[in-house]
Amino acid sequence: MIMILFPISLFILSLFLGRYIIPANQILKILGNKFLGMNFDPLWTSAAETVIIQVRLPRAIMAALIGAGLSMSGAAFQGMFQNPLVSPFILGVSAGASFGAAVGLVLELPAIGIQALAFIFGLLAVAITYFLAHIYKSTPILMLVLSGMVVSTFFQAMLSLVKFVADDEEKLPAITFWLMGSLGSIEVDDLLIAIIPIGISMIVLFLLRWKLNVLSMGDRESRSMGVNNELIKTIIIIATTVITSTAVAFCGIIGWVGQVIPHFCRMIVGPDHKVLIPATMLVGAGYLILIDNFCRLLTANEIPLGILTAVVGAPVFAFLLRKTKGGWN
Repeated sequence: MIMILFPISLFILSLFLGRYIIPANQILKILGNKFLGMNFDPLWTSAAETVIIQVRLPRAIMAALIGAGLSMSGAAFQGMFQNPLVSPFILGVSAGASFGAAVGLVLELPAIGIQALAFIFGLLAVAITYFLAHIYKSTPILMLVLSGMVVSTFFQAMLSLVKFVADDEEKLPAITFWLMGSLGSIEVDDLLIAIIPIGISMIVLFLLRWKLNVLSMGDRESRSMGVNNELIKTIIIIATTVITSTAVAFCGIIGWVGQVIPHFCRMIVGPDHKVLIPATMLVGAGYLILIDNFCRLLTANEIPLGILTAVVGAPVFAFLLRKTKGGWN
């Protein structure tokens, strides 16, 4: 119950927080008129309604969606790789998506073009990783990790090349700021596009959560129990890649969420993925909403989201490592 109330309460609270002060009763009336069909007299300004409906609401929903998706992806990868230190970025998706976005920014494409390039190159990076790791009709975990390192290094080098040739005054700062991660530019249209791939992929991970318990035992044990390892691995990789690519395409690189939240939830509910996956979904959603609120309110200029998730996540992750001694419990 606490895990369910955690993201819901933070989501509602985020609608009331911001530098543009709107009375609480007006916010409730705006939401009532817009979504519940109530007929309150519109005593508020059009700016107030725009801030709530077009800015704070889609931003809070996107934060919850990405936080839940990255946390579930991290938990799924940690189970599949049998390693609690794994993140959703291990197969090179963030490096590929970052390169695609940088190319789009240099070419001065519209926002949808930049997002599309980031998404496509994120998928391409993981596809190359999977192709390199696939040998003799199987995909060993070690080969996936090593291939992911190779692909990540390649796309990071290509990203550095793009930054080197980019214009110093406009394009290079835009690339640098984008890589830091932010939810500041999220609009309703972005949310409507992102919610479909992330939502479907989260449902897939939720339905496969019990098979992650079998995968975490190792390939031999899972095969002996009648599980099609290659099929399950492929589905999990596709689902996590779609979630991560979409998140990076719309919000930049938001690190440490997929590493910290599964560790934290594992301390609370244990390593059983049937319970762990829903727990990471709820806690991850609330966590990113909370961090995003701090990004909006701590300073006059909004702090990039990726900076704050790293500042908070790295010490917390170090503490959890010491607490669990690198184990699963």
